[in-house]
Amino acid sequence: MLSKILGLLMALFNLSTPVPLVTPTPFPTPTPTVKSVYIENVPFTAQAPFGEWSDPRQQDGCEEASSLIAISWARNQTLTPQKTLDAILKISQFQTDKYDEYRDTSASDTANRIIHDYFDYLQAAVKSISSPEEIVWELAQGHLIIAPMDGQKLKNPFYTPPGPERHMLVIKGYDKEKRQFITNDVGTRRGENYRYPRDVLFSAIRDYPTGYHVSITSVIKRIIVISKPS
Repeated sequence: MLSKILGLLMALFNLSTPVPLVTPTPFPTPTPTVKSVYIENVPFTAQAPFGEWSDPRQQDGCEEASSLIAISWARNQTLTPQKTLDAILKISQFQTDKYDEYRDTSASDTANRIIHDYFDYLQAAVKSISSPEEIVWELAQGHLIIAPMDGQKLKNPFYTPPGPERHMLVIKGYDKEKRQFITNDVGTRRGENYRYPRDVLFSAIRDYPTGYHVSITSVIKRIIVISKPS
């Protein structure tokens, strides 16, 4: 009799008490090791190679010029001012004819329209980031970076004040000791190997919508990662 009562009590206890779920302990996400890195043989050009900043195609040509630098690096090609100018004008016209807009292209549209479509180069991917270490990690893999920026936050003394709200540049290195990113900044003819403090550059990264001065309603940090053919 006692054993029956104990059995009933155990059954009631099991019905009223939920069985705990076993949740596996997640492995910690490793933080990428921050080290100095520099990608060699990245060509440079300003987006207005002859200083014709009054031409809107060149004034708004940072996406075209940054893409041209990246593709020239990936294909081991050199740049001249005339070659750069011709390419920027052709890319602008290509986007106008096919997409009805060439100004202020977002990270995604820069990758898809310019790098993938115009240049027919597919080894470029758009990635969201949350820390400067992620940029350093990509550089350490030998990948070149194109980053959309709030150019006014960069405080570059060679920009026309107050600087562009929408800008793109190429990131090609990181100096661990000085905590600086090394860029090819197409927004100034002095932009080759131009250095920005790590936190200043990361804070300035901000994607923007395609179209002429379309309102930016949120801060989303995206980069375009370009790799060479294996």
